[in-house]
Amino acid sequence: MKLRVWISAFRLRTLPLALSCSVLGSLLALSQDKFRWIIFVLTVSTTLFLQILSNLANDYGDTVNGVDNENRLGPQRATQSGKVSRKEMRIAIGVFAFLSLVSGSLLIFLGLKDITQIILFYVFGIASIIAAIKYTVGKNPYGYAGFGDLFVFIFFGLIGVVGTYYLHTHEFSAWILLPASTIGLFSSGVLNLNNMRDIENDSESGKHTLVVRLGQKRAKAYHFALIVVAIILSVIYTLHFYNSAIQWLFLLTVPLFFWNLAVVAGNSEPQALNSELKKLSLSTFLFSIVFGLAMVL
Repeated sequence: MKLRVWISAFRLRTLPLALSCSVLGSLLALSQDKFRWIIFVLTVSTTLFLQILSNLANDYGDTVNGVDNENRLGPQRATQSGKVSRKEMRIAIGVFAFLSLVSGSLLIFLGLKDITQIILFYVFGIASIIAAIKYTVGKNPYGYAGFGDLFVFIFFGLIGVVGTYYLHTHEFSAWILLPASTIGLFSSGVLNLNNMRDIENDSESGKHTLVVRLGQKRAKAYHFALIVVAIILSVIYTLHFYNSAIQWLFLLTVPLFFWNLAVVAGNSEPQALNSELKKLSLSTFLFSIVFGLAMVL
């Protein structure tokens, strides 16, 4: 029974979204014939540990700060429900922070040889662990000040995709920032949906997310911009590297995103956005696979 509670606390449905950056970065490296299996495995494991760490820290932080309560519309959290004690959750957070550090360290030392690059990536790695925890935990968590979207864009978009690509190839191209930004914008869109669902409770609890600051109407416009700009960036990247019609295969996933926009635009019941969270996460994961494979074929 306890195992089932912990699995629920891990929030497995968020993992495909987190893996999108590792998958896309690795496939783009494969398109340059510079893919390495050990790098792929370690980027996947590190990403999974970081995402679970973030989920556990969010579970704990929102409970401690009173945001997770009987008025919250999302799934019941482990700490707030009392199924996991605060002490147990702190231990779990420590365990996954350690696992993230170990996996990330192996990734860096097996992927890089230059000491300057090792130090730089280690800084990124430590920053990722801190960011995963500080979203809702500690004094002045950045998620409560409306900076969650920015951090998601940076860590699960730019650093995730570009970092993975570089660890495979030891090369950097400014063009990689386009697909990296696409994944970052889609990921920010998922967080935006989460915050749109919780806008009333967050506002009453003092969690000033970007949605709380914008209001529901402007949050919908912001969501539209995130998704549309993300698609435009992927089109620009494809045009630049175009050499085969198959590279446009990712366009088959675009209707999924447009459907999400239509549902969000017409939404009047925040609770109904729960299903859209999962759909947008899976759509992003599917996009990363199709877009990356199309560049390889």
